[in-house]
Amino acid sequence: MSVTGRVWHAATAAVVVVALVIQVPITAAAQDGAFDTPGARVANLFTFFTILTNLLVAGTSLAVALRPERRSTVLAVLRLDALVGIGVTAAVHHTLLAGLRELSGAEELADQLFHSVTPALAIVGWVLFGPRGTTDRRVVLLSVLYPVAWLAFTLARGAVIDWYPYPFVDVALLGYGQVALNCVGIAVLFGVLAAAVLGLDRLLGRRAAGGARIGA
Repeated sequence: MSVTGRVWHAATAAVVVVALVIQVPITAAAQDGAFDTPGARVANLFTFFTILTNLLVAGTSLAVALRPERRSTVLAVLRLDALVGIGVTAAVHHTLLAGLRELSGAEELADQLFHSVTPALAIVGWVLFGPRGTTDRRVVLLSVLYPVAWLAFTLARGAVIDWYPYPFVDVALLGYGQVALNCVGIAVLFGVLAAAVLGLDRLLGRRAAGGARIGA
């Protein structure tokens, strides 16, 4: 991987860190939520799919920046989860969730970093710089465990504390039937997008190999 690619991935990780540095104090100080203490509010922040996926992007981007030659199934699965998850995060936010809350100032900045800047950097960085050839069918299947595990945790926790992070998994609002359909839809969408990433990865890999042969 080129130096530019490594710098791009490192910068992507840095954007997530900046967003968290901005968001965590805001969340801790908030007084209008369902949680009474700063610690509980910050802990709850890290149950949101958006935040967890941004952390996946940061961790895997940093790993690629530091050791782009590294290959492992675990890293490949986490990298695919990061790419697909951040794409889903951006799509769901901008089509369904944007505008549900009035944000301004630093909170608006953090929101844009999480939902717009990080997705753009992660996806464009992968398309331009790779690394290629880390995804296969097994990695695609394993990647679906991430959204399924998050959904299972979110629903189980919500049943105990009567709080859900997003309207589309809010059982109190929609009922278990509709939420179950939403969860199946999310899992299927995630799997389809992961398979699409596999196909695109192979296509880009072939083009890169063809360009290298022509250049030689």
